[in-house]
Amino acid sequence: MIPALTRLADWSARTPKRLWLISFALFFTLAGSWSAASPLGSSPDEHAHFIRAAAVARGQIGGPQVMVPHTVAGIEGQFAETGVDLPRWYGNLPTVHECYSWRQSRPASCAPSLGNAQEIVQTTTAAGRYHPAYYLATGWPSLLVDGPKGLYLMRFVSALLCSALLASAVVTAAEWRRRSLAVLGVLAAATPMTLYMAGMVNPSGGEIAAGILVWTALLAIVLSPDPRLLNRRLARLGIGGLVLINIRPLGLIWFAGAVVFCLLLTQRRGVLGSVLRRKALWMWTGLLGLATAGALYWAAKHPDNSKIDIPDSLTAGVAAKRTMGNTDWYIKQMLGFFGWLDTPAPAFTYLVWMAVLATLAALALIYGRKRDLLAMFGMLAAIVLVPVAAQASEAERIGMVWQGRYLLPFAVGLPLMAVLICATRASERGFPWRRLVGFSVAGLALANGAAFYWVLRRFTVGTKGSWLATHAHWAPPGGWVFWTGVYTAAALAIVVTALMSDRKPAPPQLPDLDTPRPGHHARVPEPA
Repeated sequence: MIPALTRLADWSARTPKRLWLISFALFFTLAGSWSAASPLGSSPDEHAHFIRAAAVARGQIGGPQVMVPHTVAGIEGQFAETGVDLPRWYGNLPTVHECYSWRQSRPASCAPSLGNAQEIVQTTTAAGRYHPAYYLATGWPSLLVDGPKGLYLMRFVSALLCSALLASAVVTAAEWRRRSLAVLGVLAAATPMTLYMAGMVNPSGGEIAAGILVWTALLAIVLSPDPRLLNRRLARLGIGGLVLINIRPLGLIWFAGAVVFCLLLTQRRGVLGSVLRRKALWMWTGLLGLATAGALYWAAKHPDNSKIDIPDSLTAGVAAKRTMGNTDWYIKQMLGFFGWLDTPAPAFTYLVWMAVLATLAALALIYGRKRDLLAMFGMLAAIVLVPVAAQASEAERIGMVWQGRYLLPFAVGLPLMAVLICATRASERGFPWRRLVGFSVAGLALANGAAFYWVLRRFTVGTKGSWLATHAHWAPPGGWVFWTGVYTAAALAIVVTALMSDRKPAPPQLPDLDTPRPGHHARVPEPA
């Protein structure tokens, strides 16, 4: 069976275009299944992003500031939101999830109807300060289809955009000689939370997918230099960087962090010089510079004027201590913590994903060189300490609001860095790499499918309902059985992309037979 799967994988990767299309279709099936099977408004702040996207699609890039009372994590305050003019039914979105969110035993069947009132009224969105690019890309279906169907279409557009970025990361990984190991890194980085957010109307999904593409392209440039592939890798890096920088305020920090750690891994002489001589690099650098200037200008012109009643007891030191204690919770959120952070994935998902990540990190530490070890330990420290620093610096102003998904566009670099260090430094003999890849991707597929069913069960019958949701109180369009089957099939099918046979080493080129110039000696170049 394994040889047959390998032949199928090799067929799928015969050309980059074919591999991209197959990977895109499978990722879209996974993210789109989350889109279709999740109740509207059931993901964090999705109602605000729906409203923002619909408003931007109608040309409302900004709007008047409206102070709205909110309570977050038990802290009351006046949140600065943006007023926009939309059909009245959009105003029902902020409350449609409240009857079951944070009440895990309740299925989503209690959610009220959104209605269809078309009278134009002012409603508010907490996402009004965010850069409009993402919302312009996802909001246009609301102009074509009204009501819930339009909202589902907006989700599918978000899933399409994220799937394109993830498929490009797979193609970049498949350009490595040890491509099965490289693709494993992409699949390990695409956690269930990544796919879940990709299927929602939320800029986090695009931010995480762009982070995976940025890391994959950067690592390929510095660890597997190939002059023939450099321009296309720079293009993928540029596209991923443009999305990452423009989609959320933290994107610029995550992009800079990826660049710093990847430069730390550069050990071959001449790699940076050959990159710096490419005109494509300076073209993309110019575009990224303009995007950075635009993002910073937008952020400066749209500050957060919320007034939150932070208690005096919540000092920077207290926030840092609490954040450090919540590290395991943030890690779980990066792997899969769904709904309004009220629906964790099953323990099986966490155990399998952490086992794969720990194995890959350990192997990278074993086979890596000094600078590789510095980069790996630096990444591990950053994953723990960045939330501590961020929360400590902002807690006295906005409270304890950090979520694991905020760091995920940067943290995806850990599995990618680990597998590509192994692909570069470790010998192909002496360790069963193919077996490691096979067992890892199979485990990840099962863990992924388990997370999807577990979350769907929570919405259909509640956490206290039967394990098999035969008597569903709520069901997504098409039914829960259909979407569970579709998602599981896609999760297993995408495993095949990591089972492709590795490329054969390029034969060494013969030295120049011409007589070398005095003082020069012919040299056999090393294969890439």
